[in-house]
Amino acid sequence: MTARKKFGDPALFGEEWADDYDEKTTLDPAPAVDFLADLAGRGRALELAVGTGRVALPLAARGVRVEGVEGSDRMVRRLREKPGGTAIPVVVGDMADVPAEGPFALVYLVFNTLFNLIDPERQADCFRNVARVLDEDGAFVVEAYVPDPSFFDRGQRVETLAVTEDSATIEVYRFDLAAQRFHSQKITFDADGVHLRPHAERYCWPSELDLMAARAGLRLDRRFADWSGRPFGPDSTGHVSVYRPAR
Repeated sequence: MTARKKFGDPALFGEEWADDYDEKTTLDPAPAVDFLADLAGRGRALELAVGTGRVALPLAARGVRVEGVEGSDRMVRRLREKPGGTAIPVVVGDMADVPAEGPFALVYLVFNTLFNLIDPERQADCFRNVARVLDEDGAFVVEAYVPDPSFFDRGQRVETLAVTEDSATIEVYRFDLAAQRFHSQKITFDADGVHLRPHAERYCWPSELDLMAARAGLRLDRRFADWSGRPFGPDSTGHVSVYRPAR
């Protein structure tokens, strides 16, 4: 039996979710692709945590020269199986290191993936290394949720996700409020036994991301509530933030 990856390992999410990631993920990549294609223009783009290529492949089909960084070999194999997947250069490594040769007109992180870096130092490293590979007029785009304190009630949470005639799936969370971190397990009980899918995140408020960006030599250029460009406000539950070099 292969040893399970540990929390904090860059490969953990992909190794656990690669086999059915596309089938289980309902997020529509089209609005993100439209937004990112406009920013990339005729320049090179780099997706951190490229995964199975749900955004990278349609973006490349728009004529953008897309490259990727991914922590999981299994995710990259899924990408390679798709039409056009072998044409996207991918480095398998830790996205916080941004192991790619710039300059890029666009670097982007979507679907809350920045929070998969569970140490604040590694999140800050990610910003610094993105700044290193950006064009002088380049853009770094981060999509993430705005944390909801009510979700962290009493430091733990249990949700019922599915109940069928022969299975049940729950998700359990344990929060470290001081560290802004949670560990979770999605647990399915069925006739074949108990199936575990671990996950961990270190969540941040937008203002904290802005501070990381400033320390990396980046500035907030624009912030929207979503990919459609709706204004960001105090009631927004998510954000799409565009950072550019401060010089």
